[in-house]
Amino acid sequence: MLLFFGAGCNVDRAAAPTMIDWVSYGGDPGGMGYSPLDQITPENISDLEVAWTYSTGELDLGLAEADFRASFSATPLVIDGVMYFTTPSTRVIALNAETGEKIWEYDPWEGAKERKFNSNRGVAYFPGSEERSSRILFGTIDARLYSLDAETGNPDSDFGDNGYVDLRKGDVEDYDFATGTDWGARVSSPPAVYENIVITGWGLPEYPSEGPSGDVRAFDIYTGEELWRFHTIPREGEYGNDTWENDSWKNRMGANVWTAMSVDNERGLVFLPTGAAAYDFYGGDRPGENLFANSLVAVDALTGEMVWYQQLVKHDLWDYDLPSQPNLIEVEVKGEKVPAVAQTTKMGFVFLFHRETGDPIFPIEYRDVPESEVPGEQAWPKQPFPVKPEPLARTTMTENEINKLTPEIYEFCRNLFDNATVGPVFTPVGLENTITFPGYHGGSNWGGGAFDPDLGLLITSTNNDAGYGRMIPQEGSVPYRRGGDFGEYGWFRTPDGIPCQEPPFGELHAVDMSTGEVKWQVPLGFNRELQEMGIEDTGVQSLGGAIVTGGGVTFIGATIDRYFRAFETETGELLWEFELQAGAHVTPMTYSTPLSDKQFVAVPDGGGGYLRSLSPKISDEIVVFSLPD
Repeated sequence: MLLFFGAGCNVDRAAAPTMIDWVSYGGDPGGMGYSPLDQITPENISDLEVAWTYSTGELDLGLAEADFRASFSATPLVIDGVMYFTTPSTRVIALNAETGEKIWEYDPWEGAKERKFNSNRGVAYFPGSEERSSRILFGTIDARLYSLDAETGNPDSDFGDNGYVDLRKGDVEDYDFATGTDWGARVSSPPAVYENIVITGWGLPEYPSEGPSGDVRAFDIYTGEELWRFHTIPREGEYGNDTWENDSWKNRMGANVWTAMSVDNERGLVFLPTGAAAYDFYGGDRPGENLFANSLVAVDALTGEMVWYQQLVKHDLWDYDLPSQPNLIEVEVKGEKVPAVAQTTKMGFVFLFHRETGDPIFPIEYRDVPESEVPGEQAWPKQPFPVKPEPLARTTMTENEINKLTPEIYEFCRNLFDNATVGPVFTPVGLENTITFPGYHGGSNWGGGAFDPDLGLLITSTNNDAGYGRMIPQEGSVPYRRGGDFGEYGWFRTPDGIPCQEPPFGELHAVDMSTGEVKWQVPLGFNRELQEMGIEDTGVQSLGGAIVTGGGVTFIGATIDRYFRAFETETGELLWEFELQAGAHVTPMTYSTPLSDKQFVAVPDGGGGYLRSLSPKISDEIVVFSLPD
């Protein structure tokens, strides 16, 4: 039995079933990030305690020595009392969700000479049918799409090549740089499931400009046969092809969906949040708007035909991928409930569209933005700005806003500021040092938003963190590459990783999605070095998302200070916090099981990933909390 209560459903715990599942990466296929479970409340959360922990064994396999990108960022699923998740080396583990006892494990690297690690955000679930029992679907860091029997963990021999489809076949062989298992073509997020179709994007390198396509592909869930593919970079004769001038669409890498997609089962729609075209920081070889890069695209789930699109960044030069799963929600417009889709972004903007038509629910203005000084570059002159909500992240700074928390910080940051150009959001990186607000991990990253249907609030975290660097001439097909004293992905920070502008450095926000107004925002986390000096409430950088519950509680880890926290959803009041072994750079989840009427909250505790330099501790645990018996 699989039960999920959707938006707006008031659950009577005395009459409701004793088990609520977390059936998809975002809780439901539409990525709302909400559970109606209400046993844990602001009144009793101080009693929350560790129920059980489980070590995946990844440290013994070499995780601590792995590339910095590797992180335990998988959000577990729980179905019928069984928890399923992936590890950084894309092993799949099934546990008893009540006790943490292992049921089965599948290792796609078993027998391989070398094991690699990277970020992988989890699995998808197919509930089965008359033709087939339930399945666990996931992608690996070398781009194999697997189907496993949910009960045994054995590969489905009828799916593809004895249980998997090689996504690289026919797409990657000509590009040696993309065949590696750590940063080549890979699957970094769970696929989407609609009826008997599994739909996947994949992660691709961001350099050079030519390479594998970012096509989104759909496969028969029984056989692994490819059913359709959506060309995120349109081919000749297709709509949008003319937005790639000088035939720059040919062999163009990127515009891929590396994050999670959302499914509207009622309407048969899949929502694709696409990334930037390669190379992410130079577009002189791809003049034009560059559809469908940096776009939210709604496609027919059965055919892959485009229904509507909205491009949220034109001719991206900032690595402003659409990083997060779209939230399929309902909002009130002129007294009527409207099906909507919300998309958080790295710019700190939140866009809201009618789910069926793509029409903006709040107006979008196309505003003039700065030109590029890089030879050959033609920055797009106007970019879309939603009128509401207001930007949730810092989009520029002035000299008076340099970090003054200590004289040493001010001196270092003042020197950086005086030797750089700073402008508003969408200022292209120039030939001299440029401060870019927000940076590539600024705004709201892949953690995205969570929506409380009773309060009408979208909860999301943001980073106020700027990039710092310049464009450097080079030989080859890409004449300029981003670099500078701090490398290609340099940051406007002190050597200790403290951002060089005034705090807060990280925040948690609640937005009323019917009015577009920010209801509250609070600093998220603390910097340990500054706290030891008596400086509080600075907020810190984070990667990972929040979830909201029927008990009125918001849970989030994500921060580099290694704490897992709970806030009151309605007010933003901090209710509870627990120090973990490592940063929980992940989105948590909550569930109940058939064995008890107890609400559990689970969070992988792994550290690593892109914030590893700021929070170096590594772990391989899942920590599960509940109230005492």
